[in-house]
Amino acid sequence: MDRERKRSMGNKYSRGIVVLLVVIFSACKETPKNKVPLVKVEIAAVEEPEDVYEFGYNLNDFVVKRDTVRSGDSFGEILERNKVSYPEIFNIAETAKATFDIRRIQLGKPYTLLCSKDSLETPKCFIYQPNLEEYVVIDFNDSIQAYTKKKPITYVEKTATGVINSSISETLLDKGLSPRLAYKLADEIYAWTIDFRRLQKGDRFKVIYTDKYIDDTIYTGIHDIKAAYFEHNKEPFYAFQFETDAEKGIVDYFNEDAKNLRRAFLKAPVQFSRISSRYNLKRRIAVYGFKVRPHKGTDFAAPIGTPIMATSNGTVTKSERRGGNGNYVKIRHNATYETQYLHMSKRNVKVGQFVKQGDVIGWVGMTGNTGGPHVCYRFWVNGKQVDPFKQKLPEAKPISDSLKVEYLDFIKPIKAQLDGIQFEAKPEDFEEPQGETIEPNENLIS
Repeated sequence: MDRERKRSMGNKYSRGIVVLLVVIFSACKETPKNKVPLVKVEIAAVEEPEDVYEFGYNLNDFVVKRDTVRSGDSFGEILERNKVSYPEIFNIAETAKATFDIRRIQLGKPYTLLCSKDSLETPKCFIYQPNLEEYVVIDFNDSIQAYTKKKPITYVEKTATGVINSSISETLLDKGLSPRLAYKLADEIYAWTIDFRRLQKGDRFKVIYTDKYIDDTIYTGIHDIKAAYFEHNKEPFYAFQFETDAEKGIVDYFNEDAKNLRRAFLKAPVQFSRISSRYNLKRRIAVYGFKVRPHKGTDFAAPIGTPIMATSNGTVTKSERRGGNGNYVKIRHNATYETQYLHMSKRNVKVGQFVKQGDVIGWVGMTGNTGGPHVCYRFWVNGKQVDPFKQKLPEAKPISDSLKVEYLDFIKPIKAQLDGIQFEAKPEDFEEPQGETIEPNENLIS
């Protein structure tokens, strides 16, 4: 019985071997001699990651850790938290201090750590950004290096037009334009030429301006206005930007006849604030039993932190904190005029520094004797304090005869460009009657 079973199994195996030999022989017969059958193998392409550069480094070479300075953070604590030894931190700080004082890192400012691409992820470089444009690099990969750089800045020229139907702010908003245009037109260019609280329906404007971008991606707003045309009550007002003093960087706006559009002084040291107390030599205060307490300044109420601007070009003669004045700055503009700015939260200029009209010299605060946030603006003429609103203030310095020809040549192509800009709508397109004055409170730019 066992023999028969073995014989049967042997026959099956024999038949299987014969079939296998036949298949192999057939395959060999179909394949030409000395040729191996080709097998198509598809290999997926491995794409190399694209290089990503920032701060001058290829970020693909590092483990990148980003964060902001937290409460209680210091340069040392940030590195120690990321496994850098204290002796090494001390050495880095001592070497870098000639370029950047590590104690100056501020709460909320961003920083980046470039770390090794291994299991330890050891920091190799610390990058701190005090503002959008600048960054500080402390590289301690091999030798210790520290330096400050600026990100690339791009300026893009643009144009805009508008017709006033309610207020300039609403006109800009409806067109998707920055309200900063309104501030610049009202405060920096036409402050002494057009009363923006008394605009007429149908007044219209067109501007050539530049937008500012950092790294081609971060939009930081309107940088400057190159030229403007404002038609107020059917009267045209041209404005062209021109540098009159390259050494001091003084830039003014002039009309098509080279006449300066500005006065020597701004009307106020803060933008769109209200006067809370005027110059009054006969002022009586209830707190002092209604005794006469002269007020030799003009108070402009504004929120704490509002920028305070120099109302004219000049040299800082005082920048200090003293008594009831609190933090204050005093500027001599020429042999005749001086101005003073009191109760600042913080000063932004030093004695001997030359400032230009519109430069930020400090910020509104409540230092010294004050019942609320404001700036007390004081004005001297020939050493005597006076009311600036009752003075016949001089016009800004005109273009010199030597520059006038250059200016007129300079504005020719710009004026042609400005004149070539077409309005999207015309005053006559409005149903409202022309010449209707817009109420002042509707036109405040805020």
